[in-house]
Amino acid sequence: MWRNSVSFSSKLINSNKSLFNPSSCSGANDVVRPLLHCRSEFHPYSSSPPSSSDYLKLGFQPSDGLPALSAAAVDLASLASKSAQLTRHYGRCYWELSKARLSMLVVATSGTGFVLGSGSAVDFAGLCCTCAGTMMVAASANSLNQVFEKYNDAKMKRTMQRPLPSGRITRPHAVAWACTAGLAGTALLASKANMLAAGLAASNLILYAFVYTPLKQIHPVNTWVGAVVGAIPPLLGWAAASGQVSLNAMILPAALYFWQIPHFMALAYLCRNDYAAGGFRMFSLADASGQRTAAVALRNCAYLIPLGYVAYDWGVTSGWFCIESTILTLAISATAFSFYKDRTTHKARRMFHASLLYLPVFMSGILFHRISDNQQCLVEGSSQSIAELSMSSQDGSVIQKDKLKKHRPPVSYASVAPFPFLPVPSYVSS
Repeated sequence: MWRNSVSFSSKLINSNKSLFNPSSCSGANDVVRPLLHCRSEFHPYSSSPPSSSDYLKLGFQPSDGLPALSAAAVDLASLASKSAQLTRHYGRCYWELSKARLSMLVVATSGTGFVLGSGSAVDFAGLCCTCAGTMMVAASANSLNQVFEKYNDAKMKRTMQRPLPSGRITRPHAVAWACTAGLAGTALLASKANMLAAGLAASNLILYAFVYTPLKQIHPVNTWVGAVVGAIPPLLGWAAASGQVSLNAMILPAALYFWQIPHFMALAYLCRNDYAAGGFRMFSLADASGQRTAAVALRNCAYLIPLGYVAYDWGVTSGWFCIESTILTLAISATAFSFYKDRTTHKARRMFHASLLYLPVFMSGILFHRISDNQQCLVEGSSQSIAELSMSSQDGSVIQKDKLKKHRPPVSYASVAPFPFLPVPSYVSS
């Protein structure tokens, strides 16, 4: 009996071995192998996920949504990456075409003119619109300048890596960008400011792109024409704020005009070899010794000295600006005189850096010490009351004259004696 039970158990074990033996019958093998494959693929420690073919082996139908969604996600990621690259590329090209740092300096002068022409209250919304319109017009002018000077820039070391000479952007694309920016900026100034400001912006764009740019390759007078271009933005800002151009509005443009001459002369002296290679006829190219270039720079620095007195005498700023402007102008004149005495690259670079420092300090001072309309009315009213008091006095003429001398600003004497070409103040009578 035990022998029969043992034989039965051995038969049962052998039959089970034959069931899981790969060399057994094909029917059993075909049934078990997918199950074993399924276990190995779905094991928690398995490294590879099941594929659609595995689902088919098990008799399941795979879902078509998962592969489609993954492919769409990959396409969207690739498209987003390419869009970001294009945005960075063209954004960089537009930034360089616009000469953004130079354009922002132009915007600063325009904004200063707007504040000076605003009187007692500054319209900040109008200021922002004026600055934005000026920025777009300046970007358009600088872009057109590079469009016309593409082949000249390719010959100069400091400009050969610009977008057009380097081939990073095509000329039609740059023209389209310049026209779009120029029209948008002019339209913004016309709608948010006034037509006078828009006309000044459009005329300045034409003067820079179509007069100054070709003149650089014809005659050295281009530097003075470029100085006129740089003097218009503060006038634009004043016109945008007040709607008119008055005599007081000419102080900051005059400062910009006289400042640009020594600034450009120093730059032209430092880059005279580069300008010669590019085919630009700068003033410094015909001056091998640099003496005439330094003399022109020194002379225009001297022209800046009386502007602080004029600003005070015309009621634009307080008396403190006279002192600050004089000290600042004497400092830049000293660097110009140093360059005139010793015409070296080091002295020219020093004068160039001094000119870069002069303009923001000058504009900050004129803004800080500016007199609004209300303050000017108070000053005029006090002067008028003093005059009436002196005329109504019968026996105290000496006392009233002493009072007038005390209230008379010291600049009145300076503006008459050292600078006879300045207008005589109204309070200096015969």
